[in-house]
Amino acid sequence: MEIKAIDVQKLRKMTGAGMMDCKKALVEANGDYERAKEIIREKGKLVAAKRADRETSEGAVVAKVDGSKGILLCLGCETDFVAKNEEFQALANAIADAAIKAMPADMEALKACAIADGRTVEAAITEQIGKTGEKHSLVAYEKVEAPYIISYIHTINGKLGAIVGFSKEVPVELAKGVAMQVASMNPVAVNKEAVPQSVVDEELKVAVEKTKEELVKKAVDAALSKAGINPAHVDSEDHIQSNTAKGWLTPEQADQAREIIKTVSAEKAANLQEAMVNNIANGRLNKFFKENTLEEQEYQMGDGKTSVKAAIAAVDKEAKVTVFKRISLVD
Repeated sequence: MEIKAIDVQKLRKMTGAGMMDCKKALVEANGDYERAKEIIREKGKLVAAKRADRETSEGAVVAKVDGSKGILLCLGCETDFVAKNEEFQALANAIADAAIKAMPADMEALKACAIADGRTVEAAITEQIGKTGEKHSLVAYEKVEAPYIISYIHTINGKLGAIVGFSKEVPVELAKGVAMQVASMNPVAVNKEAVPQSVVDEELKVAVEKTKEELVKKAVDAALSKAGINPAHVDSEDHIQSNTAKGWLTPEQADQAREIIKTVSAEKAANLQEAMVNNIANGRLNKFFKENTLEEQEYQMGDGKTSVKAAIAAVDKEAKVTVFKRISLVD
């Protein structure tokens, strides 16, 4: 059967596939457009299967807000070239439109949603894989509901975005600034009360261990200095051997340093005051909250002294952030 250029062009408009792919599909389907479309879809599935283990480190982060609803998602691909392609960007936005309309519970539910042309999200992604020859995947999907929502997408690369929900409407400039804060500073929670207990427990554990190590080291350094040995010269066995070879330590000093480190470390570790350790560790934990919770972080759009919580309160004492989500391909 003869396949004319006008037939190929028609199928191309229907599927967006390349001219050669359309021609091959029409030849295989004996001119049946529906069968040709199915062949092109199957080709996409085949390419997807072959590239399933590839990394999708490029892509587009897209946000949509509709009243009290907001979504944030990332469609990933393999190369920056494809990420900037108009069809890829259009697909990412079409998926976002489907998400904001249906507000699916999770990423698997989103894949089953229909985009504007009736295809499921999963089918549309598979077909796009067939067109580009690159792996595409839904990297992340988040949703929020709040009385007032604002979104921010980093326009330079389009691979970083945030969406923030407030308890009430606030000035757009402030809301946008808070969304930029979330994107740039990557807080772990709105406030310390919202930090998962598992995170708090781990941070406190690390703080306790670090405090113990520092107190022991301080005692060892003091003992070494008292013995006339530079602590920096004996802070590891490699340094001890190296500095002995250089003549900065005598063999006797090296042995003395090893003995001091061993005995003083054991003695100090056995006699650490628990109250002191806990007090210092809790101070470290509070510093973690200040640096990693949104309300306590220094507001990046402010004067360098104001927290995000204070910046919001200065505009509206009743307003507060209730929820935020962040997606990044660059972290």
